[in-house]
Amino acid sequence: MTDAPAPALCVVVPCYNEALNVAPMVAALDAALTGLAWEVVFVDDDSPDGTADTVRRIARTDPRVRCLRRIGRRGLSSAVIEGALSSSADFIAVIDGDLQHDETRLPAMLHKVEDGADIAIGSRHVGDGDAAGLASPLRERLSATGISLAQMLARAPINDPMSGFFLLRRTRFEALAHRLNGQGFKILLDLLLAAPQPLTIVEVPYQFRPRTAGESKLDILVLVQFAGLLIDKSLGGVLPLRFLAFALVGAFGMLVNLLVTSAARRLGLDFGTAQTIGTIIAMIANFELNNRLTYRTMRLRGGGYWRGLVLFMLVCGLGAIANIGIARALYHDNTAGLAASAAGAAIGVVWNYAVSATLVWRAR
Repeated sequence: MTDAPAPALCVVVPCYNEALNVAPMVAALDAALTGLAWEVVFVDDDSPDGTADTVRRIARTDPRVRCLRRIGRRGLSSAVIEGALSSSADFIAVIDGDLQHDETRLPAMLHKVEDGADIAIGSRHVGDGDAAGLASPLRERLSATGISLAQMLARAPINDPMSGFFLLRRTRFEALAHRLNGQGFKILLDLLLAAPQPLTIVEVPYQFRPRTAGESKLDILVLVQFAGLLIDKSLGGVLPLRFLAFALVGAFGMLVNLLVTSAARRLGLDFGTAQTIGTIIAMIANFELNNRLTYRTMRLRGGGYWRGLVLFMLVCGLGAIANIGIARALYHDNTAGLAASAAGAAIGVVWNYAVSATLVWRAR
């Protein structure tokens, strides 16, 4: 038994390589949440920089600090889900581990939810909020593009659907948990679109700070994953997000195959040789994109990357044989070269899907 009050607020901090930011984050929360019973859960995806060890050193003297270390799993959305479900606090807040969100806005966000809002969102695009901390034109464009895409599907007015800074009741989070996609990096929109009825949203302005340590996770592939989430939600979850990623990769591979085959034919190579070259290059492109996009959270690196590529090439070689054989047969039956190549490539794409799902990345 203990006389310490149960935490009213749990702050979930998904993190990867944020060791230098852990102590400043705890100190900032301590100052911002004075008078409130709170806890912070750092959900660390097995960071090589020792983030989990740093959290545990602080936790030895501060029982409000907890570490949830995940091995073999990565991804901001799934980290938030696991961190939130590990707490018994009445309210859940989510804040990035890079110190760019303004933790001093948490009390105001908490009051909004206590007063009846379903969710309070820290917003860079209302009142005196700003996004100056994005720091680069590319990140600004990526963020603006994501906001525009999200606003097309959001069923409630929202100015900053790309925010990773929000607060809601734990019971509401748990009610939506089974409906969440759980993939990618934008858990807020996942929550909003998972709700059977539109949520009552209150946006609290804050100023997005420049990053002081670590590296930004926002890049083109994050935006692609975000677009996949929007497609997944717009289709009502009929097609899994990973299948949609497979389809995207497969379509790109078919395009590569066609372009390379056409280029090789223009160089004077016979159709069979040109199709073989196109197939091999498309297989390499498919592997790279699957590794970076479809299996981003299970990404193969170092020796595992090259072993995975070899395995992918060997097993997909069976599909490539069918690809080339079907394309040649159609071509010799007077089917146009591009049409024959496309038919053969489609066979290879289906096989690549199966390999990606069952052997190459799972084998690790």
